Amino acid sequence: MTFTALRPILWTENIDETIEFYTRILGFTLMGRNDDWQWASLCKDEVQIMLSQNEYEKKSGIGFTGSFYFNVDNVDELWEDLKTKAKVCYEIETFDWEMREFAIYDNNGYLLQFGQSVDTIGNTE
Repeated sequence: MTFTALRPILWTENIDETIEFYTRILGFTLMGRNDDWQWASLCKDEVQIMLSQNEYEKKSGIGFTGSFYFNVDNVDELWEDLKTKAKVCYEIETFDWEMREFAIYDNNGYLLQFGQSVDTIGNTE
């Protein structure tokens, strides 16, 4: 058996605002939406996420306590674009584990981290 993809479903209190954040701020494309199910699907390049405002994914108990980590191919360019458009968790930095990264919060408070391996920075091949 092979796992082929992970597509998180993010619960939101306002699906319209969340669609707006991911499409306008992060450049995702709305792939599908079903208002009866209170559900939407978005993608950007190879990344797919779903949004839900229904009771199945509603926060209860412990809720989601992690972050979403996006690997990107030009983290400095993305930082320059996002640093004034979203609430920053931590600014861009190169860490000991050979990743250059930063983090922002989406409109729901989910932590979104963006990173690039330092050995790929400046590599145009």
